[in-house]
Amino acid sequence: MPAETPDPDEMRDDVLRLLFICCHPELDRRDQIAIALRVVLGLSVDEIAGGFLVRPKTMEQRLTRAKKKIASNPVAFETPSPAERGARLGEVSVMVYLMFSEGWSTSTGPKQIKLTLCEEAIRLARLLAALFPAMGEQAALLSLLLFQHARRRARIDAEGKLVALDDQDRRLWDRAEIAEATGLLQKAQRTGHHGAYIIQAAIAATHAHAESVGDTDWALIESRYAALYALQPTPVVRLNQIAAQARLHGPHHALKAMEPLAQDLSTYRWFHAMRGGLLQETGDHDAAITAFETVMALGPTALERVAITEKIAISQESLRKV
Repeated sequence: MPAETPDPDEMRDDVLRLLFICCHPELDRRDQIAIALRVVLGLSVDEIAGGFLVRPKTMEQRLTRAKKKIASNPVAFETPSPAERGARLGEVSVMVYLMFSEGWSTSTGPKQIKLTLCEEAIRLARLLAALFPAMGEQAALLSLLLFQHARRRARIDAEGKLVALDDQDRRLWDRAEIAEATGLLQKAQRTGHHGAYIIQAAIAATHAHAESVGDTDWALIESRYAALYALQPTPVVRLNQIAAQARLHGPHHALKAMEPLAQDLSTYRWFHAMRGGLLQETGDHDAAITAFETVMALGPTALERVAITEKIAISQESLRKV
């Protein structure tokens, strides 16, 4: 179904307008998103590189190439028409999603969460949902961001330490945002769309509505990740599916399933962190320490570094007791 075309007068938000301009078809899709994240949304080269799972130098080259193309053909990069905006909606949605992701779990720096980035992404998602009210994916994108954002107060404890989902105090989750996100997801589902954001929002909803980790329907989450992987067969989506499988089939199954991803996710610190945790569960503490040391070498945030250091200490203590 083609996207709706909003009235030109509705495109009054400068940031949103610039995002649509960056999605010019003369730019490669990855370059469109990279240049928008850097120039319009102000993310650093390191942050953008983290989102694309590439080295900062590679991202710098990509940005330079995109800037040169824009400079050589400035007339083409004008405010797009309503029809052009409809055609570029998917790319703009990805930009908003990546902006929130960087705010929710930063690639670099001392902060784990950058709430201003998260809130700006939610603001832009609200504008997109208002501009394209019949598009289920836009409602689903906003739903997904709100489900995630609702957990913000539980992610860091009173001592300033990072709190894993399993250990979060769910009483701190923002129930008003969860209720709004649930309504948006239901609206998106009624449109008959079956896109990636609807599936991701449905996964987030399963977590949000479970009273505890033990009450979480991991089989449903795994099946939804399988559906998402059918749409987006990326190594990160597969890793998330395997994380759900670990809950169902145990750490040995998950570790075996992770092996084909090792090369593609060699610089993705969450791959090594997950692997280290699974190895700890199996009792292979030497290998767990090696995995955690790889995480430390990949530049974790300050709070992640504290958490990983504690995990290393647990494995070292276990080895001393042998």
